[in-house]
Amino acid sequence: MRIEDGSDTLITTMVENKSLQYFDWDAEEAQSKGVKNEELINKYDKSLNAIKNQEVVEGTVMSINKREVVVNVGYKSDGIVPAAEFRYNPDLKVGDKVEVFIKKLEDSKGQLELSHKEARASRSWERVNAALENDEIVTGLIKCKTKGGMIVEIFGTEAFLPGSQIDVKQIRDYDIFVGKTMEFKVVKISPESRNVVVSHKALIEAELEAQKKEIVSHLERGQVLEGTVKNIVNYGVFVDLGGVDGLIHVTDLSWGRVSDPHNIVSLDQKINVVILDFEEDMKRIALGLKQLQPHPWDKLDPDLKVGDHIKGKVVVMADYGAFVEVAPGVEGLIHVSEMSWSQHLRSANDFLKVGDEVEAVILTLDREDRKMSLGLKQLKPDPWANIEEKYAVGSRHTAKVRNFTNFGVFVEIEEGVDGLIHISDLSWTKKIKHPNEFTQIGADIEVVVLEIDKENRRLSLGHKQLEENPWEALEVRYAVDSVVEGKIAEITDKGAVVTLEEGVEGFCTTRHLQTEDKAPVQKGETLEFKVVEFNKDAKRILLSHLRTWEAPKEEEKPQKKATKKEKEAAPAQQLEKTTLGDLSVLADLKATMEAEKPAKKAKKTAKEEVAEPKAEEVKEEKAAKKEAKKEEE
Repeated sequence: MRIEDGSDTLITTMVENKSLQYFDWDAEEAQSKGVKNEELINKYDKSLNAIKNQEVVEGTVMSINKREVVVNVGYKSDGIVPAAEFRYNPDLKVGDKVEVFIKKLEDSKGQLELSHKEARASRSWERVNAALENDEIVTGLIKCKTKGGMIVEIFGTEAFLPGSQIDVKQIRDYDIFVGKTMEFKVVKISPESRNVVVSHKALIEAELEAQKKEIVSHLERGQVLEGTVKNIVNYGVFVDLGGVDGLIHVTDLSWGRVSDPHNIVSLDQKINVVILDFEEDMKRIALGLKQLQPHPWDKLDPDLKVGDHIKGKVVVMADYGAFVEVAPGVEGLIHVSEMSWSQHLRSANDFLKVGDEVEAVILTLDREDRKMSLGLKQLKPDPWANIEEKYAVGSRHTAKVRNFTNFGVFVEIEEGVDGLIHISDLSWTKKIKHPNEFTQIGADIEVVVLEIDKENRRLSLGHKQLEENPWEALEVRYAVDSVVEGKIAEITDKGAVVTLEEGVEGFCTTRHLQTEDKAPVQKGETLEFKVVEFNKDAKRILLSHLRTWEAPKEEEKPQKKATKKEKEAAPAQQLEKTTLGDLSVLADLKATMEAEKPAKKAKKTAKEEVAEPKAEEVKEEKAAKKEAKKEEE
């Protein structure tokens, strides 16, 4: 029908010919004569709903196809809504009431343009808040997956569904939920950011709570139940017992060692478990799997005994030893001290590693406590069993330096046979303050067995005994007052250590180190020394450089002129020497001697004057020896 303004005639066009047969032209003509066009227009407008652009109204679904949904809102024409906007509601049917948003009353084709999505969005926030307040169950469409969960559309608003809130069991594949319509509960809203969090698990938990109470009421320790492996972690396996979760700790999965629980069970596997323990509030249920199998120790060969050889595989390593599995679930410990006859402290990792196949000797076997200790070194003969024959006192051997102490060197002749070389037995001639001055760790050294302590498994060894004691021969070479050549090896506050020709060392005090030109002595300098003292028992040689130049200088001094008394006494002395044995003139000699008493007195005085410098020299020598002894101590 079309009405044209300003026309006096009502023109009616009927599209369908069938309608013309039932139209009453006479009645229409009679009615139109008394009615104006404006009134007809107003009457027509009043028959339509008063709708406006950009508002939400309720409409009725008139038809549905794959592409669009036709909705009647009481306007002069029906509106079209894309079918995709109703994906969240697959049960939509003709006659349902839906809310739509008026986008345009007429588009370019004169069509009423509607949107169900925008209608839902405009009212979604109020409805979401109402759903949270009223604990309402809402329906939403899972649009896509995202990090940590999925995106759900409810009331036209996107909400976040965490992965942990999809189901009571862990979900590993989110893709199977994309595109599905499910029921949810709104659990959290952030008004500032308009974020909404929903949960599907909350709906299931309410149903499971009653189921849990039923299961818990029948739980007993020792009860065997069937469950489903729900999750596998490094410390155990979580099992679903039909609404209640329990944990099988990794130690209760198998009697043997379990490095990875995945090697024992797999996800979603149905297994039988035994209830080991549980708490009344059901926060913890301990389950066991290995307890359903007989203990491996009960199946161990009853004929095994201490001393038997047994083979196994290293399953665990520690610094103190290695655990060897000799049968499934049966382990023995090889302590590090039982891995080698050597007494050196070492780590078990130096001998074995995980996965090694080994043969060992059973040292202890306790079937009641289910413990076993094993040994590796017992496979080899004990080197101390015939130690007196193999390493007799006085025998010579080559050893390896293992360690140092302040008092000596620890060496190993062979594995398990150790010995000590005391620092005093390293050298006959050298003064050694620390063994690292003589050798180094890992080096080979020739030794002589001095003493055997079989009970404590120790050998007393020597190195200097490889050579004869040179101090017997040195006593002649370095006699007191002999002059030798030496090299300054070290200078201290009290003097200098001097290396002599045979490699022996002597000591020269600071006073006796003076040079003739008063120049300071330098390390490495070679000088002449006079031997002041030689002590072979104490292995000490005291030297003096001062004596090498000071004594000759004294001899070169001019002779002291004789005094008058000495000159007068000279003839008497000569007479005495020539007439002493002559008996015929004995009387004359006596008279002469009495007459010359003053001359004898003068002679005595001269002797004392000569003796004085010698006494002073002896005194200095004693002082030097005393000082050198203090330095040596």
